[in-house]
Amino acid sequence: MKRRKVGNLLALAILSTLNERPMHPYEMASVLKSRGKDRDMGIKWGSFYTVVGNLRKHGLIEAAESGRDGARPERTVYRITDAGRDEMLDWLRELLAGLAPEEPKFVAGLSVMGWLGPDEVIALFRTRLAALDEDIASTRAELARLIEEIPRLVLLETEYHLAIRVAEAEWVRSILGELTSGSMPGLAQWRALVAERGSTRS
Repeated sequence: MKRRKVGNLLALAILSTLNERPMHPYEMASVLKSRGKDRDMGIKWGSFYTVVGNLRKHGLIEAAESGRDGARPERTVYRITDAGRDEMLDWLRELLAGLAPEEPKFVAGLSVMGWLGPDEVIALFRTRLAALDEDIASTRAELARLIEEIPRLVLLETEYHLAIRVAEAEWVRSILGELTSGSMPGLAQWRALVAERGSTRS
């Protein structure tokens, strides 16, 4: 993956929004929120204005005009530059075709979960599975509603989110089955190690 001048995915979201038309930052944020981009791209709104500033600094967007509405603070309307459009398209092609190393927080937890006892992990996995099932149900309902109004092409990120959640739920359910049935290889040793460390929940 290339090193980007502004590597925060929020930058890509802003560039794609400004590629439609010039907007001031408040309008950009409103459009992104209304389209659920905070979920799709993991947007942290606290860095929004910093990212806008960095995009301008690197010549990827520029001020189109500034104006004041009554007593409100002056608002700058930004537009995407040719360099910004080239960056957006190149980044988009890279994201769709390339395999980027991803480190979800769940994977980080899995890598050191041996410090907890099997019974506690079972309880935590059941909590996660319930949350996954709830998210899957709500996403399916949302898709069924939106597909009546919006072309499927613009719902593919929601379909992908759903597919990933369904796959994860199936995997968590299968691991839970192994843990609760006692068929997980190494389970007895895990319990023994936790007991040795003095855990109250093994």
